[in-house]
Amino acid sequence: MRAELDHLKSVMRPQIIAAIAEARAHGDLRENAEYHAAREQQGFTEGRIGELEATLANAEIIDVSKLNPGSRIVFGAIVDLQDIHGDDTVTYQIVGDLEADIKQRMISVSSPVARALIGKSEGDVVHIETPGGRKSYEIVEVRYEA
Repeated sequence: MRAELDHLKSVMRPQIIAAIAEARAHGDLRENAEYHAAREQQGFTEGRIGELEATLANAEIIDVSKLNPGSRIVFGAIVDLQDIHGDDTVTYQIVGDLEADIKQRMISVSSPVARALIGKSEGDVVHIETPGGRKSYEIVEVRYEA
């Protein structure tokens, strides 16, 4: 989030200001599509900057290495799952809603998969309802990394 905020402030904001200045130089602003597009982009960017600043100001960092939940799955856990009906394995980390990124295998603590995993331990079998049907996984390993 900090990287995105820095990019918006140091790269996007100056680009938008330059685009507005260039569009103003073209004359009449009432019918200037470039000006209106740049102002719309400015509104979106400033809104996102405000949202990120508010989120970061209220953020609380949780050091998962100090939680000491043992092999039980809680927030911050990295979980290795083995599909019971196949050879597929998958690894997920349970993170906050704003950090979730399925491409990086980081799932939201409020997602159906995470809710099915919370409180379980290594060796347990979980059944998860997915859009493709019900899946059953064995929890192979639970770990916590700082």
